Amino acid sequence: MAEEMTMEDFSKAVDNSFKTFIDEGEANWEKLKEYQAEKKVLEVTVEGVVNKGVISNVEGVRGFIPASRLALGHVDDLNAFLGKVIEVQIRELDEEKGRLILSAVEILKAKAAEEKKMRIAAIEVGSVLDGKVESLQPYGAFISLGEGISGLLHVSQISRKRIKTPADVLSADQEVKVKVIAVKDGKISLSMKALEEGAEETVQEERAPRETFKLPKAEDVTTNLGSLLKGIKL
Repeated sequence: MAEEMTMEDFSKAVDNSFKTFIDEGEANWEKLKEYQAEKKVLEVTVEGVVNKGVISNVEGVRGFIPASRLALGHVDDLNAFLGKVIEVQIRELDEEKGRLILSAVEILKAKAAEEKKMRIAAIEVGSVLDGKVESLQPYGAFISLGEGISGLLHVSQISRKRIKTPADVLSADQEVKVKVIAVKDGKISLSMKALEEGAEETVQEERAPRETFKLPKAEDVTTNLGSLLKGIKL
């Protein structure tokens, strides 16, 4: 997990590492404040590697991007970012101290979430997928389907036989084959029961239309009774 830096860490890193870099052009702090208020996505070029991060120039002001705010995972080599154009937002700014802190993490998280949403939407109901048991819960099991996507296998969908808990049948990291029975609001519902032998026949029987009977109206009942009694002498 990337190390989270405090404002004191930011200050020390900026003070100790910006000595060899100078601002370029006229500083436009008012514009930077607008960008921060709008949460504007900025394209910046990584111009230098400093202690615990990298720097980029924005509106004539040096912006510090901590290593923990460069990527979603741990950054092993900051030099790999040198010269690259990346998207960032202003995380903190202090005109009085001349500090500008930038971050790419929020943008990367939003993009990852959108990509995941699209991958889930592409999964078709009825498709059969290979997965692995990610975790067991009293109400079911979460199955990893790959690429960061997982679905819920409810305890009622594990087997046609009655089971008390998912652990009676499944174990962590177990590879399973599942059928997608629903995709709604970004959530995937799975079933193993639907793949068991005879499951399809059971479903068809449940769906088969039942014979219905229409009750006669009260007046019809009265008429028929009168016909039966007609001609009978008491």
